[in-house]
Amino acid sequence: MQGIVVIKCGGSTMDQLPDTFFGAIAKLQAEGKQIVIVHGGGPAINGMLDRVQITPQFVEGLRVTCEDTLRVVEMVLCGSINKALVRKLTQAGAKAWGVSGIDGQTLIAEKTAKPLGWVGEVKQADTTIPLAILNQGYVPVIAPLSVSLDGADAFNVNADIAAGAVAAALSAEKLVMVTDVPGILRPQPDGSKSLVQETSAEEIGQMIADGIITGGMIPKVQAALDSLGQGVNQVVICRGTAEDLLAVVSDEAAGTTVRMNAKQPQ
Repeated sequence: MQGIVVIKCGGSTMDQLPDTFFGAIAKLQAEGKQIVIVHGGGPAINGMLDRVQITPQFVEGLRVTCEDTLRVVEMVLCGSINKALVRKLTQAGAKAWGVSGIDGQTLIAEKTAKPLGWVGEVKQADTTIPLAILNQGYVPVIAPLSVSLDGADAFNVNADIAAGAVAAALSAEKLVMVTDVPGILRPQPDGSKSLVQETSAEEIGQMIADGIITGGMIPKVQAALDSLGQGVNQVVICRGTAEDLLAVVSDEAAGTTVRMNAKQPQ
């Protein structure tokens, strides 16, 4: 299905997203653009874990999910965060429908071999529910939970990775990763940082090796490369402003554009 744009909203940015961001989604939907949102919710999860006296743990920017943490993750992501996004979209004039990757086995995963507890490695993304929601004229708002093939186990999935899997399965024309920075930033000799406006898989590998891309940006670029390798045309990492979002969807310059191969000079 052509013309789909998947937008991943990071948990660290959702409280900062202006009303104009949701208005931009409504505008795009009214213009006939097919939008799918995949969201995180890290800060809200951490807040709830603190209330129930569970200390969050991370390995290489990824959350360690014990059984108690998984119950909190399900409650926050599928509940308060998902429905808050649906409400904001509705208030802005969009039509939105909240689900999770568990529903209809949209995200099927296996437990990771990494020391992360109940975290899933996505093995398959089913497009039945997202396409059904799109066909009814709604924006699917997907929480990044996954389920085992037999339905017995639920897993937490990094939202960047979930968004990449959904975008690839939908053959999306674009995956937009909304974050709290303008894009990939390269340190300069004077101590400032410049925006990397366009990059490729090879360049990203080198930037990781050189320590330019670190922490939470690593799963973002890895998800970007995975989705590009499965047919997504391009991935853009940008801020959550309406200006950036509308520019990106309209193929204008904003954020960092990631392509599989370096763009050839004209």
